[in-house]
Amino acid sequence: MKMKLSILSAIAATVMAASAFQPAAAAEPIKVGSKNFTEQYILAEMYAALLEKAGFQVERKINLGGTMIAQQALTTGAIDLYPEYTGTALSAVVKGTMSTDPDKVYNDVKDFYTKQFNLTWLKPTGINNGYVIVVRQETADADKLKTLSDLAKVSGKLVFGGGAEFPDRADGLPGLKRVYSAEFKEFKQFAKLGLRYDALAQKDIDVVNGAATDWQIGAKGLVALDDDKGLFPPYYLAPVVRQQALDANPKMKDVLEALGSHLDNATMRVLNAKVENDHEEPKDVAEAFLKEKGLLP
Repeated sequence: MKMKLSILSAIAATVMAASAFQPAAAAEPIKVGSKNFTEQYILAEMYAALLEKAGFQVERKINLGGTMIAQQALTTGAIDLYPEYTGTALSAVVKGTMSTDPDKVYNDVKDFYTKQFNLTWLKPTGINNGYVIVVRQETADADKLKTLSDLAKVSGKLVFGGGAEFPDRADGLPGLKRVYSAEFKEFKQFAKLGLRYDALAQKDIDVVNGAATDWQIGAKGLVALDDDKGLFPPYYLAPVVRQQALDANPKMKDVLEALGSHLDNATMRVLNAKVENDHEEPKDVAEAFLKEKGLLP
């Protein structure tokens, strides 16, 4: 009987020793998503590259579609994270009252996502990709324009170019009139953003509405005027992550948040230009930037 027990013990010890050398079951890959435009592609590639450097297995699910598609993918677990904007989340998902206070918007969105979806908004980056009003440098110089208050004083002689919705939006022409008393000589409608910037460069219009990280602003020497009375809501960008993914991979938080201090509107304009104007690949642009900042070897 003792011999049988010793044989069984030896077999058990052998099995345990062998199992110690078996590789552990592979962790689930972290699924990084994005919406369907250039800035999102670049940022998602940055998140993916940083996570891979930290030792995580990553699956890219870039170019999912618009806000609600990305949100659904996140809530169903099809992705674990993607970059989102506070103002977009407040208007499209939370459907809350818009505010010009960045902290209030962020906290309202963060609290709602936590309670309703078990999703976590990490620390926001320096990117605030909200609406901006843009003029040519020569116009800014001639009329001493730095703010929208300055623009309002000379608006009667200027032609405004904007999208189809801008004449009716509360934060469009009605908002400019309400908050700044700005009334323009004429409004010209342009379906595409690129056409608006082309018209501005060709002097067919004098003022245009855009987004703060549009590459044209930096590349063409244009001036984005300061919204000194706070007409436009904040659109700060941050990674939004499934709490289950964070619980399983606590190190993710520090990895993702480390990027934030390196990003702002001017930086994002340059990166967007590399893809849209110079026709570089988003993955290449993202990795080159991370290497430049010392975040990748």
